[in-house]
Amino acid sequence: MALVYLRELDSDTKFAIWKIEETAEELLDRLQLDEQEKSVLERFSKGKRTLHWLASRVLLRYLLKTDEFIFCPSDENGKPYLPNYPYEISFTHSYDYAGLIMSQKGPCGIDLEIVKDKVLRIKEKFMKPNELAFIQNDNIEQLYACWCAKEAVYKLQGNKGISFLENMTILPFQYKPQGVMTVMLRKGRLVKSFQVYYEKFQDYMLGYVVEPKL
Repeated sequence: MALVYLRELDSDTKFAIWKIEETAEELLDRLQLDEQEKSVLERFSKGKRTLHWLASRVLLRYLLKTDEFIFCPSDENGKPYLPNYPYEISFTHSYDYAGLIMSQKGPCGIDLEIVKDKVLRIKEKFMKPNELAFIQNDNIEQLYACWCAKEAVYKLQGNKGISFLENMTILPFQYKPQGVMTVMLRKGRLVKSFQVYYEKFQDYMLGYVVEPKL
């Protein structure tokens, strides 16, 4: 397993991306799993899903700098958390990579996606007409930056009832290989604003966000 990107945003927040080069057996040798985690693994079909799950846990162990068992359950909506550590966390994975963000500031979210032109076929499913209006010449990378931003906010707030199309709106921004955008999240009468960072990583797009606790 090769660490390909490690970034500390500040003293409280950092994220990392690993390239998965091991077999499932090799990853398992680096972990301590309880019975519940073993049952989760057994429900996966063999292949990328198993590798992604294992690699993300190895990465968590690396960032926490421990060889001890890490209790990392998920809540009723599937959002992972660390009862025994002062960090909020979020996992992501895409093809040969696994990623993780962790923060002591507050809830966080991260998303990594390989950039492909298929996003042009589904853009209306996650972007409103007024959002598509600021996309420059159907820029595929900008569309993926928008997808990653909405996915990162979705993971941060941990609610399965949120729609990318109906509940989230991205304010106009000029695309660059690395930048920041504003995502507005509406839940009922409540509207919240998130500053989401994005950047091109090799053939992938990365988005991440942290919401400081009040």
